[in-house]
Amino acid sequence: MFRVGHGYDVHKLVEGRKLILCGEEIEHEKGLLGHSDADVATHALIDALLGAAALGDIGSLFPDTDEQYRNANSLKLLEIVWKKLKNMGYQISNIDLTIVAQAPKLKKYINSMKNNIADVLNLDLNQVNVKATTEEGLGFTGNKEGISAFCVILIY
Repeated sequence: MFRVGHGYDVHKLVEGRKLILCGEEIEHEKGLLGHSDADVATHALIDALLGAAALGDIGSLFPDTDEQYRNANSLKLLEIVWKKLKNMGYQISNIDLTIVAQAPKLKKYINSMKNNIADVLNLDLNQVNVKATTEEGLGFTGNKEGISAFCVILIY
């Protein structure tokens, strides 16, 4: 049976933090605020996986009240979730991930982000799509206050 999952996440941009997206450290004067590494893109992907398998959300598996996840590498969290789904017999058909950020420009990081996801999930690159867009100066992302991400995934 095919199952579709949708994930969404948002984090605020702040000074004094690294900006990590899909496991890549992005050159920027601000980073994302969060309990883990605040990798908003990987968090949306995790939520899409969990949603497709009807397993809740990232907050229920990795609560921000649990110190073992403070500054956690989100790709490691993705690996844990994927192992759980594989043990249930699921496979991934494809992933479509959109990062919404007015700044910084992400084009030069997209291939590395795709590679990081494909490596963790043991997928071919043609199964992983990562893209970035702006909001033309509108809303909190357009005002450079934060970054959001949306992910759609098909599993079977």
